[in-house]
Amino acid sequence: MSDTAMGPRAPALPKPRGRLSEAVIGRLRQGTPLPASPVPAGCDPYGGDLQLALYLCYELHYRGFAGVDPGLEWEPELLRVRRDLEDRFLAALRSDATRHEGVDEAVTALLAEPAHGVSVSHYLRREGELWQLRELAAQRSLYHLKEADPHAWVLPRLWGRAKAGMAAVEFDEYGGGRAERIHARLFAALMADLGLDPAYGRYLDQAPAPMLAAVNLMSLFGLHRALRGCLVGHFATVEITSSPASRRMAEAMRRTGAGSAAAYFYDEHVEADAVHEQVVRREVMAGLLEEEPDLAADVAFGVDATVHLDERLERHLLAAWREGRTSLEGAGLADLTEPGPGGDLTGPGPGGDLTDPGPGGRGRGRG
Repeated sequence: MSDTAMGPRAPALPKPRGRLSEAVIGRLRQGTPLPASPVPAGCDPYGGDLQLALYLCYELHYRGFAGVDPGLEWEPELLRVRRDLEDRFLAALRSDATRHEGVDEAVTALLAEPAHGVSVSHYLRREGELWQLRELAAQRSLYHLKEADPHAWVLPRLWGRAKAGMAAVEFDEYGGGRAERIHARLFAALMADLGLDPAYGRYLDQAPAPMLAAVNLMSLFGLHRALRGCLVGHFATVEITSSPASRRMAEAMRRTGAGSAAAYFYDEHVEADAVHEQVVRREVMAGLLEEEPDLAADVAFGVDATVHLDERLERHLLAAWREGRTSLEGAGLADLTEPGPGGDLTGPGPGGDLTDPGPGGRGRGRG
């Protein structure tokens, strides 16, 4: 996987999904004035319009967008609108997601693996099809092609054990000093194995609202010093739940013949995240609460908010796939990806006519 294939070019601006995202896109593209009160009273805080508008504001702090002035990253009017969007999103999360008063209770709930799981990774391991794995990879690319970047915002806001532990985990996420092992690059190789375009931001238009919300949560917590405890709770949730889910995803990749790079991405996370879990719990979380015990409620809320949005996303994905329809916005992937040199890419999937590669078949890519 070459660096040219996955970046550093900025992606194109997406299509708007309503008045909020249309206003932000207009501001970014041509300097159109933003409304004084951008978020109407009845706006769905989890809906595609608000979540896309918020994603656009956040992405200015990462790669930005093609043709958009980098100086808009700190443009006061965009920051004003972003704050309104964040306030609506955060208020909904505090109302809907809060389940645990203490950190111990929240973490204990994460550690309990159900005997008969019904999560996305359980479904994909048991009966998932290749087109469903491709859909998941396309939408998860919004995070995994910048994996660990949203969490890095918290580093200057920590100190002592918490900072050292967080830096150690981030160092691993960034390849331990080896560019070819950066996790974002490994995910780009996974995408190539699945016949997907690994260009950064390529599938933003196809990402459903629940995925946008899950990705936005990381930036919301990471970009606000006041929410540093929430970010640590979020990060702990990711690391505690990642290893068993990654094992199931690796099995799903092998069962469907997705390719060695696709399986390797998850194999890497099975081992790495089992170690990271211990570091995050014993050093990052414990270190933070030793220094700032008043942040315990924020850490618990970070766990709860992450679980809440993950469950919303799981319900969306599984409802669509069990009905044999795409989980993506629009028509799905059928009109987005051409077969590589190796031939056909995937099973038919909803809305498409791509042919099944057969037992042991693979999408294009390395490995």
